[in-house]
Parts: sequence; C-alpha cells; structure tokens
Amino acid sequence: MPSDISAISGSRCRRVLVWLVPLLWTLGLGLWGLSRQDSVWRDEAATWQVAGRSAGEIWAMLANVDAVHGLYYLLMHCLFEVFGASTTTLRLPSVLAVAAAAVCVALIGRRLAGFWVGLGGGMTLGLLPAVQFHLQEGRPYALVAAGVGLSTLLLVSLLERGPGRRAWPRWAAYGVTVLVCALLNWLSLLVLPAHAATLGWVRAGRRTWLRWAAYGSGAVAGALPLILFSRRQSEQVSWIQPLTWTTLIGPGILLAVGGLAAWAGRPGRVDRTAVPAAAVGLPLLAVPLLGLIGLSLVQPLFQDRYVLFGMVGLALLIGAALGAAVRACAPRLPRAAGLVVPGVVGVSVLALLPVELGNRAPASRIDDVLAVAGEVAGLKRDGDAVLFVPAARRDTALVSPGAFGGLADVALAASPAASATLKGEEEDPALIRAALLGQRRVLLVTDAEQVAKAPSADRDKVKAEVLREHFAVVADRQVRGRRVTVYERRG
Repeated sequence: MPSDISAISGSRCRRVLVWLVPLLWTLGLGLWGLSRQDSVWRDEAATWQVAGRSAGEIWAMLANVDAVHGLYYLLMHCLFEVFGASTTTLRLPSVLAVAAAAVCVALIGRRLAGFWVGLGGGMTLGLLPAVQFHLQEGRPYALVAAGVGLSTLLLVSLLERGPGRRAWPRWAAYGVTVLVCALLNWLSLLVLPAHAATLGWVRAGRRTWLRWAAYGSGAVAGALPLILFSRRQSEQVSWIQPLTWTTLIGPGILLAVGGLAAWAGRPGRVDRTAVPAAAVGLPLLAVPLLGLIGLSLVQPLFQDRYVLFGMVGLALLIGAALGAAVRACAPRLPRAAGLVVPGVVGVSVLALLPVELGNRAPASRIDDVLAVAGEVAGLKRDGDAVLFVPAARRDTALVSPGAFGGLADVALAASPAASATLKGEEEDPALIRAALLGQRRVLLVTDAEQVAKAPSADRDKVKAEVLREHFAVVADRQVRGRRVTVYERRG
C-alpha cells in the first residue's frame, strides 16, 4: 500500500511539474531585460500610440488603416487605461502569452508521449531564437501563438477521447479559439490545414472530420468580414519584397530541423501512441510555413512573424526527440536519464547566450523612438519648428509628447487621432515651404544615415530642398537608428 501511495503521489507531482516548470522558465526568460534599456522601436511605437487613444478614435482609425490589428489595439488600450503606458504594460502580454503557449506544448507532449517529452518541449519553446525575439515584443504574434497552442491542445484531447456526446464544449472552445486567433492575425487560419493534416495522419473517423469541418468553418466565417475589409488596406504590406532564394534559407533550415527532430523522436514499438507527436508537431510547423510561401507567390506577404505560431510545432518535435533520448539512456544509465533534458536545456542556454543578450539590447531592433526623443529634448529651444521625414517618424513625438513640448510641427495639418491615421495628415508642399521660410530654427527627425532612404514623397522633397537652400546645420545627433539634425536660418 505505501508503495502505491508513493506512486500516485509521484504521478500527481509529475503532472504539475510538467507544465509548472516550463511556465516559470518561460516567464523568467521573458522578464529578463524586459525594458530593453528603456527602448521602443517603430512597430511597438505604433501599438503604444494607438493604445493611448480613446476606443472611438481607435475604431475610426481602423476604417482607414491597420484593421488587421484592431482587436489587439483595443486589448492594449484597455491595459494602458488600467496599468498606464510603459514598456512593461506594452510587452508583458507577450511574455504571458508565450508562457501559456509553453504550457500548452508541455501538456500536449505529456499526453502524447510522456513526462519528458512534455517537459522538454515546454522548456524548448522559449529558447527558440524567433520566439525569443517576439517574447518581449509589443505586437500580437505571441498572443496568436498562445491561441494556436490552446487550439492544438483541444484537438489532441478530442482525438484521444474519441467522438462522444460531451465533446461539443471542447469543439466549441476549439472554434472560438481559432476565431480569436484569426481576429488577431487572420493568417493564423493556416492552422486549420495543419490540423487537417494531423487528422489525416492519424486516420480520424468521419464524425471527427465533420465536427472539425463545422467548427473550423464557423471560425473562418467569423473572420471573413475582417479578411475582406483588411484586403482593402493591402498597401500596408506593399513594402514586403517578393520571395527570393535567400528568403527561403530560413524556412528551409526550420523544416530540416523539424524533420530531423521528428525522425529522432519517432516512437518505438513498445511505447507507440495513438497520436504520435510528429503527427501534431510536423504539420503545425510545415503547413503554415509552406502555406505562407505559397500565398507570397501571388502577393508578397512572407514575414516569419506571421507564422510564429509554427514554433509551437517545432518545440513539440524537439521535445519528442529529447524524450527519445531519455528512453534510450534509461536502460543503461537510469540515473543519468533524468539529467538529459536539464542538461540539453542548460547547454542550449549557453550556446544561445549571444542571441539571448542580443535580443534584449536596443540594437536588436532597427531603431529606438525613445532615444531620439531624449536627443530632441536636449537640443530644442522654445519656439523651434520640428519636421519629420518621412512622416511616419512622427511616432517618436506621439510616444514621448513631453520631449516635443514647445515645438511647432509646421508640416502637420491634422493630428493622427483627428485624421484617424497612424502618422497624421500633412499640409500641401507649398504651405510647408511657406511655413518653413518663416522659421529661424528647425529640428529634423529622420532615420540614421545607414538606414535612411532618399525622400520619395513630394512633401519630403520640399522639406529637404528648403532646408538645404535656406538653412545651415548647427547640430547633428544619431542614436539607435534615428537622427536629429538642427538647422538655423542663414543670415
């Protein structure tokens, strides 16, 4: 009897540890260096400045731009209202989301192949370089990964339980989760063909197929209005370049690693499960990645962050490989078998230390809107004018309005909130010219020299022409991808 009690207690302890350890581990990785030395880059600045608007102003803006991120902006608006605007409020949702995704990977791995597969997969997710980048990012992609992890966990539980009468609540939760993910980023609907591949792999029954099709179609139907409306704003992704062979190197490496992990983690004859881990992980990694590549052949769309949720599949495959290593070690070195997963994770942390430190440094992003705001605060004088080239660089004033107090934005016709846009509406070139000629001192906020592009908009060409012909440079500062140049009127 005591031995039975001990076995039950040990089993319960493992059931808790298999998800608790990845949860705490991922939270620790996410909270480490969360502020990135008080830096915020341009993509996060969009979240920051939109979240600071009223719900009505956000809704009006979505009619013109960024409808695809509408749900995320409204969520962040609520968080900013409750907790205030800060880098912690901006990024903590992503940390919590990746931690939740790690828990889902751990629970899926334990269900399919045991404790060590779940523990290894759950701890792996937060270490993957792509995940580490978005672990501390004020954008919606980590939240989508958490939702995909939950929907996959629900699907696995339904496959294990079989078609029963009480299955509908889980199917309903599955459909709602897929829909919410689609409202955060509708490219996450690529998870549906990935799950279809899993159903085909395990030869799911007809009733399972029908229920999956019904609830999956409901999610697609719910997201369809957003998809159709956001297509009208397709100019937002016009900057994405067409696919090239070099673009495909990263996806090729991921697929190769995933395939190798699937081969290494294949179950043996004795412990073969009804649903192999590879049947869940490999489609979840490969199908969205290949699907996005296929869509990009029609319209350039390929950005790996759009299918970040595929890393949930890769983590599960690596966990299966680690579980296989534990099983192989157990017969000969039973004591050492328990050190395989902690040892591999520890070595990985050391090997990836440059990546971990790099992702937590301001230089890991293309620019820093807070740093340039600090330069403006130190260089300005009351009554000076300020210009932004391109107009999108106005984000630094929207995130740090105090640093721009006393400056006249002479090119601005309507503020971003008033115009229901991200960067505001500027005056006609002739009016900008006239306004500049009436100034004695002008601060120009633009990109650093190494990333700056020649002005393309007529307004920006006029700004550059007037400054070149009638003003002289008296100060120039470049910091973290941005540049502030002070001009004084000649004569």
